[in-house]
Amino acid sequence: VQLQASGGGLVQPGGSLRLSCEASGTNLNFLTVAWFRQTPGEKREGVSCVISRTGITYYPDSVKGRFTASRDNAKNAAFLQMNNLNPEDTAVYYCAAGILYRNTDCTSPEWVDYWGQGTLVTVSS
Repeated sequence: VQLQASGGGLVQPGGSLRLSCEASGTNLNFLTVAWFRQTPGEKREGVSCVISRTGITYYPDSVKGRFTASRDNAKNAAFLQMNNLNPEDTAVYYCAAGILYRNTDCTSPEWVDYWGQGTLVTVSS
C-alpha cells in the first residue's frame, strides 16, 4: 500500500495550496482518509478527516473554515484545499488512511494504518 502526497510548496500568507494524495494497493473508498501535519519537535496533528462510507468531514478549530478535504473515489485519491494560509500552517503535511472505529478521535494518529511520505508546506512572505 502506498499513499503518494504532493502539492506542497512555498506560499505567501493569505495564499492557497491544494494537496493531493494518490493511493495504490488499497481502495480509499472503504477507508477513512485524513490529513495530518507536523513541525519539528511537535506531535503530529490531524487537520481533516473524511469518514469512510458517510463522507462526513471533520476539522479542528485551527483550520475550520479555511481547509476543505475531499476525496475522488473514481481516482482513488484525496485532496486538501487550504485557503487563507498563515505562517502557523507551515509544516510537513501527511495524508493518512485506515479504519476508524467508533468513538475514535480521527485527529489522533493512533488509528492510522497507512501514511503518505509527507509534503512540505511553507507559508512565508
